[in-house]
Amino acid sequence: MYIYNTVNRMGKQNGSCWWFVKAVKWIPVIFILTIVLWSYYAYVVQLCFYTVDNYVQKAFYLFFYHILFLLFLWSYWQTVFTDLIEIPYKFKIPDAEMEKFHQAETEEAQRQILERFAQGLPVTNRTVKGVIRFCEKCQLIKPDRAHHCSVCSTCVLKMDHHCPWVNNCVGFHNYKFFMLFLAYALLYCIFITATSLQYLIRFWKGELDGMGRFHLLFLFFVALMFAVSLTSLFFYHCYLVLHNRSTLAFTITCAIYHELFVEAFTPPMFRTGKDKDGFSLGKYNNFQEVFGDNPKLWFLPIFTSLGNGVTYPVRAQHQGTSNTYDSMGSTRNSFGDGVNFPERLCNEDTHTLLGHTTQQWGDETELDSPPLYGSQSGIV
Repeated sequence: MYIYNTVNRMGKQNGSCWWFVKAVKWIPVIFILTIVLWSYYAYVVQLCFYTVDNYVQKAFYLFFYHILFLLFLWSYWQTVFTDLIEIPYKFKIPDAEMEKFHQAETEEAQRQILERFAQGLPVTNRTVKGVIRFCEKCQLIKPDRAHHCSVCSTCVLKMDHHCPWVNNCVGFHNYKFFMLFLAYALLYCIFITATSLQYLIRFWKGELDGMGRFHLLFLFFVALMFAVSLTSLFFYHCYLVLHNRSTLAFTITCAIYHELFVEAFTPPMFRTGKDKDGFSLGKYNNFQEVFGDNPKLWFLPIFTSLGNGVTYPVRAQHQGTSNTYDSMGSTRNSFGDGVNFPERLCNEDTHTLLGHTTQQWGDETELDSPPLYGSQSGIV
């Protein structure tokens, strides 16, 4: 990861080597695909075709192996190549306002500019100092749970982390795919480990001949190694899903990260203070927020997550007296472009997550729909 970040900084400092940086970022993905393709050869050809004698057992192995193999590759593909969703234009701060912001002489003046622009925008989160979350690089008000990715050079909706193994940010646009990728990768490794164990034992007893036995030996230990590594990562993200948290919102106490990442690695900040469970609606509803309300599609890498990635229902104590996302004041108009921004009720989102598919909005202009997947060039 250190080398990955170093190469990324080199690309930013020297624009002439951007092509080299882009190529280097794909090395982890190529490595994963190489391991997977080799494992296919080792398992299908060396184990099933050349080693397993029982035809029923051979058919059983091949059938379930290919199911896991296809689901694993499908979910991995979706995680890697699902583009980021662009943050709606209404969060973008106009150049005139940015000029006023930079010319402001005090932090209080800058704070007032941000609050005036953010009036009516559906944001409830604050920085650790209690001010509007603002990205100076992207020049926009950060939607709730959005963070700026230094690798992708853009703000990412519901960002969890940037994963070099998929060369993509993990966030609202592909979190379900990432979870399925971890699940099927773990099952894939466990299946290979379990079904090749008896042949590893035969190898040690000297009952297997030929070069294929070395493929089986390495296949077993590689699968076992990845299974051990994936187990902790998968169950960690299961915990995050069930509690409606993210990696960036998980508190990091290591002193080396405190100054640099104090905003990103602390629990969500609301007007009422920090609350690590501020977005939690109960384990089942939290699960549905990521995987959707159709059980038939839970196990397929098809996008079914609830919501638009911009607004999220919050717990009652953070809803305020108006019970809305409008936490900036009574004005409901977006200051930046003169277009009315919708006011969305928290309890309406809660009803959606509880199983009602119809989402109600106010009488004002609807929030810009997020672009279709594949229409943005979010992959760096």
